[in-house]
Amino acid sequence: MSILSSKKFQKYFVPGIVFQSCVIAGGYGTGRELVEYFMGYGPLGGILGMSIVSMLTWSIICGVSFAFAHAFKKYDYKSFMKKLMGPGWVVFEIAYIIFILIVLAVVSASAGSILHELFGLNKWFGIIGMSVAVFLLVMNGSEMIEKVLSLWSFVLYGVYILFLVLVISRYSSVIGHNFASVPINGNWAVGGFQYAFYNLAIIIAVLYTIRHCDSEKEAFVSGLIAGVIGILPGIILFVAMCGFYPLIIEQELPVDFILTQMKMPWLRYMFQIVLFGTLIETGSGLIYSITDRIGEGYKSKGMQVPSWTTPITALILLVSTTFISSYGLINLIAKGYGTLAWVFFFVYVIPIMTLGIFKLLKRK
Repeated sequence: MSILSSKKFQKYFVPGIVFQSCVIAGGYGTGRELVEYFMGYGPLGGILGMSIVSMLTWSIICGVSFAFAHAFKKYDYKSFMKKLMGPGWVVFEIAYIIFILIVLAVVSASAGSILHELFGLNKWFGIIGMSVAVFLLVMNGSEMIEKVLSLWSFVLYGVYILFLVLVISRYSSVIGHNFASVPINGNWAVGGFQYAFYNLAIIIAVLYTIRHCDSEKEAFVSGLIAGVIGILPGIILFVAMCGFYPLIIEQELPVDFILTQMKMPWLRYMFQIVLFGTLIETGSGLIYSITDRIGEGYKSKGMQVPSWTTPITALILLVSTTFISSYGLINLIAKGYGTLAWVFFFVYVIPIMTLGIFKLLKRK
């Protein structure tokens, strides 16, 4: 039996892998998101914010959310939020759709920037190419998305570890010096919480993966693991970027800047191709959460899901975000994500950690 189809892997690791795949290309795969929310606190402050605040926040809230989804058998975000908040679920849906549009726009902008930097192509080639690939993957359903995301995550981790090893072999003294000498600027915990909060909306996009779990305990444990899986590639990238502090702060594509400085074209092409594939993963996972929610709405009314809902929904979302992406990668991450962080703190973090835990305990 292959590892991808083993029951334990599907229970404990697939939810985290899908969560990581959706998080990573929303901004931190290019390095821009990590610069925006962590590098301003200095190398040491940034790594503390990521490894302590963001990771623990993700793990705990993923654990509670996954256990809640399994306990009440709510695997799409509409039924999940209705069970959690009652009529208040509508507020979450509005925020979630805005979140989806902004993240998909960031993904589109990243895809365009990657092909432009690598091959000098017009950014629209990357945007349109990514959109077509996402559309085709979404049309193949959740099982195919899970398999593709799981397989690609092994590739991603391999390339990221190789990248870190090569950067450290060349810049270890600079990285060490920056960690030791650059003072911590400001309150790094704020950056860690802000980064964690807006990404928590991704949890809603991966609820369908919890169907593999057989108990609430298994779902909770898979959530704890998801937080770790989600943040590790980011820590790898951040450590590497610290070798180029403070120049790295001004770069639109920080990781590509590092790869260019290293003068290793083969590594640059390999890394960016893997990242481009990850952008496709993120887009697919997020759009599937919307099409799944629509499908479950029809099923809850005893109606057959029309065959046109998935392609039309995917097409509308991809076309809409294509135009939003013209706003620019840096502006989308700095302004769009910053606002959403506190929105999701109120419409998701507080409800799941109060009402969610209360309803779980009451059920027991």
